[in-house]
Amino acid sequence: MTADALDPKGLIREAYAIEGITAPECRSIFLDWALSLPVGTDEAAAINGLLVRYGQDAPDHPMTQTLTLGLGQPRQTGRRGGRAARLGY
Repeated sequence: MTADALDPKGLIREAYAIEGITAPECRSIFLDWALSLPVGTDEAAAINGLLVRYGQDAPDHPMTQTLTLGLGQPRQTGRRGGRAARLGY
């Protein structure tokens, strides 16, 4: 997957270019990036590609930390409503 395919809007690239960007700003950018992914995209593979492209040169950057955290959160596959949601089943 090319860098353009991983980040078609250039959001992640621009986040790395912003001097003094904070973690909350990176999370907001990450959310925008994630919501703009085409249906069927392997999110983990896309995040890994972005980490290879940008994160290796900036391991302490807040966006690198945000992308790394994005890998650790499993997607919820179904809606949990009613009694099951309230009781945590």
